[in-house]
Parts: sequence; structure tokens; C-alpha cells
Amino acid sequence: MSESEHRKQTPDGAAELLVRCLENEGVEVVFGVPGEENIRFTNALARSERIRYVLTRHEQAASFMAEMHGRLTGSAGVMSATLGPGAINLMLGVADAMTNSTPVVAITAQVGKERNYKESHQFVDLVSMFAPVTKWSAEVPATRAIPEMVRRAFKTAESERPGAVYLAVPEDVDEATDGSDLRPLRRNVVQPEAPSPKQIKRAGELLRQARRPVILAGHGAARGGAEESLAAFATALDVSTATTFHGKGVLPDDHPCATGTFGFMRRDYTNFGFEEADVVIAVGYELQEFDPSRINPDGDKKIIHIHRVPAEVDDSYSVDVGIIGDISASLDALATELDGLRWTIDDEDTKATRTLLAKELEQGAADERYPLAPQRVIADTRAALGRDDIVLVDTGALKMWMARLYPTYAPNTCLISNGLSTMGFSLPGALAVQLARPQTKVLAAVGDGSFLMHSQEIETAVRENIPLTVLIWEDNGYGLIKWKMDLEVGEHSNTDFGNPDIVQYARSFGAKGYHIESAGDLLPTLREALADPGVSIINCPVDYAENMNLIEHLGHLDSAL
Repeated sequence: MSESEHRKQTPDGAAELLVRCLENEGVEVVFGVPGEENIRFTNALARSERIRYVLTRHEQAASFMAEMHGRLTGSAGVMSATLGPGAINLMLGVADAMTNSTPVVAITAQVGKERNYKESHQFVDLVSMFAPVTKWSAEVPATRAIPEMVRRAFKTAESERPGAVYLAVPEDVDEATDGSDLRPLRRNVVQPEAPSPKQIKRAGELLRQARRPVILAGHGAARGGAEESLAAFATALDVSTATTFHGKGVLPDDHPCATGTFGFMRRDYTNFGFEEADVVIAVGYELQEFDPSRINPDGDKKIIHIHRVPAEVDDSYSVDVGIIGDISASLDALATELDGLRWTIDDEDTKATRTLLAKELEQGAADERYPLAPQRVIADTRAALGRDDIVLVDTGALKMWMARLYPTYAPNTCLISNGLSTMGFSLPGALAVQLARPQTKVLAAVGDGSFLMHSQEIETAVRENIPLTVLIWEDNGYGLIKWKMDLEVGEHSNTDFGNPDIVQYARSFGAKGYHIESAGDLLPTLREALADPGVSIINCPVDYAENMNLIEHLGHLDSAL
């Protein structure tokens, strides 16, 4: 039966119109948990031949799935929930998407208009609640508003800087039977502007006076697909280039100009290039990625801001030249303006910076201790994944290790939450990433503190037949908090906990479970699990004694290397 014939047998009301509008926006999957107040919308989604509804076991997990889908595709990920507690459970993922500059649209039920003016069962003012963590938060007042409001929601969410949008659909709107005469609005996408020739010229004049410029590439460069232009620009000018956590891979870590990932701590290898720099060329950098005082503590560096949006105001990020427009076009134009100008990065200091991380990873690959050293886990993870495969790195001590040490060769192949730094996103997020990139191997790297926050979504993966491989870094505690406590107060408390038998726990869901019993076990286990079309959970004990060893090592580095 065709889609149109199928729909003729069903009421063509507000719920059907809402689904048609989502289809018009190119939505392929909606993640969520239904409720009593949006059953017609849920049923309309079930009748759609274009949209897959993924029933999750918790609304918060659905929000992370929508976020990761939006981050991978660049199109707004969509989440759905009922009113009240269901909607509130979405809020963490909505806030995470907003602070991570990721397009999402959250759609929930709300009480009918006949009782939203008074104290009422399950009623809270959701529009006001979501407003601080979204670009736009609104309630759909009537069926006729749906086409315009859905179009605005997606345009707002996807336009730079992208972020979250929230729509509340009252129960009486969900039930409405009018709408057959309404149609979705034509999609239009906000296109980036060309950079200003005047600003390109000003940036060129500033750089001609520079002694030692550096490039910092951030999330905006990865979002904007600027990797080719960035590589060409860095190569042509021979400028050292570091990335933020969100920018990892926008310049491959094996590129001659690459110096690693910035943001771990004040004195990591990559930081030294910034200590000596007089000009910072910030390409798609956004302040929420990390405090700009880390790159400009004395406020004495000249800053060229290249992005599609103006810079936020910060005492340590006073922009000397702002180039607003398409990032690739801006880099290409600036390279042309500076034709023939080069700085050499092949001095001893910078050469050492580029090689220290590689040496640390190489030593880690040969480390046979058990529980495993973090460096060994990273080396084996890198060996098990291809250059374009994807790892989602949860928040915790493993995030710090993976962000600074995991070699990344393409944008959005090492996914980290560094705006809100939310725990628990990587396991559910991996399901959405796998749906968005079905031919790609996907790994969720998660601490044992984060694992149980959304481990119920193992059932979702099994039921929906979505391949899932989870690598648990197990240390029986909140390792990052313990690390911080030991570093700053000399002891830790209230950070230790126990874990279930992960192998049996995985099997109880119908998944495969593995426990790593030696350093040599991890790589073959990872390869076996990633090749399996099912769901695999790998528990790997990790020795975080290396945390303080790393701090001591970096603390004793000479700033001149």
C-alpha cells in the first residue's frame, strides 16, 4: 500500500500534519518515549514510511541520541517525549546539545489549553523551563501554526551557531482533526556569507608583522567542513596547528603542522607553542570549548577570529581582526592574501612538541601492566579502529586521556561533550551514530561511573538490531573527581563504588559480554566485538595511578622543551 493510500485510511489531523512537516525537513529518525498526551503523534510516526521511531528506555537517552545524530549529520536530531516528567528528562540532552553547538529539535506533549492556566495534574511551564537552554522555546497554539513553527524550529536549530529548539504540543492540538488543507513550508537554508575583503586585508597586515603565529581550530571548523582548506592554509604558511576537543581531526594528527589537542591542562605539550606565540589564528573556536585564558593568560596576544559568527566577549579573547563568513572561503582568501609568506615550524621546540605525544602512545602500546595503563587502552583502541571509524568518549578521566592522546584523522570521528561535559551520553549516542553512519565501526568508550547511567539502552540496541560496542574503562570509582581531589587537596572521599558482573549483566540483555584479563586481551577482543553485527560490552580494568604520574611529568617539563 502506498503512503498516500495508507494515510487516506487515517485521520488527517494535527498529528499527521506534524509528521508531514518532519518528513519535509528530511527527518529520518525520531528518538523517544511516548505518553498518553501525544499518542496520535506517536501513531502518525508509526505510519510514516520515511521516519523510523526508535523507542528508548529513558527520555534522557533519547535526547543524547538526537544530539549525536544531529552532530554527525548537521541536520537537527529529533527527540520526542510526553509532558511533565518525560519532557523534563529530555532537558539534559537538550542543554548538552545547546552548549555543544549541535542542532536538535525537542518535541513534547503538554496539557491542553483548557487547564494550562491553573494548577493541574502533570502541568509545569515547560516553555519557560526550556527557554534558558535553547535558541527558541515555544508552544504550538493551534494546528494552523504547525507548518510555520516546524520550519522555524529547524531553521533556528540548524543555523550558525546551531543549537537546541523546543516545541510543546498541547494535548488538544495533538487531538485536533483539522489540518488536511495545510502543507509543510518549503525548506530554506541559511548560507554562509563570503568573507569581507577588507577584513582579509587587515588580517594579512597583522600576520605580516607576526613573529610566531599559531592556529587553533575548533568546533566551528569541524562543523563547517573546513578540513581541506585548513590543511591547505596550514601547509602553505607552515604554521603549527592545534585543535580543541571538539575540533579533533579537522587537521589529521599525522599532518606535519599538527601539534595535538589543546585543553587538557595548563602545561601539556601542545600548550608550549601558545606560550611562545604572538598571534593566534582562531579558526571556528568557541569559548565554551575551554577558557581562552588558557591560550592568552596575559592578554598580550593578537587574535584573528575566523568563524561564521562573531566572537563572544572575553577579557582573554579580545579580537584584533574578525573575519565573519564561510570558514573555508575565509582561509582560502587569507592564504591568497599572504601568498609567499611562510613561517617555519621545523624548529627544535615545535618538532619536539609534535613527537612527544607519539612517543607516549608508542610506549603505551608496549605496556603490559594489568590493570591496563590508559595509554595502552588508547593505543589498542586506535589500532582496532580505522581512520574514519568513530569513537564516542564519555566524560571522566578517560576523556582527558583520550582527548589528548588518541590520534584522530577526520572531523567528528572522536566525539566528546566539552560544552556541558555531560556524563552518560556515549552509550546511547553510539546507537544514533551507528544509524547515521551504518557502514562505519562505532565504539562507545565509557567510564564505569557513566556506564550504569544509561546501560538500559543495551536493550534498545538489541531490540532495534543496532550494532553496538561498548568499552568500559573500569576503576570502581569516579576517576576524574578522585584525580582532582588528590591533586588539589591531597586525598579523596565519596568517589568509590562497586560494579555488577558486567559479563553477566550484558548477557541478561541478550548481548555479549567480555572481561579483559590481561593487557594482551584487549586488542583482539575489540576487533572481535567491532566485527560483530550484534551488541558487545567489554569491561577493561584500568590503572589510573598514571593520572598523578602524568601530572608530575608535565609539571617538570621545561617550557622550552
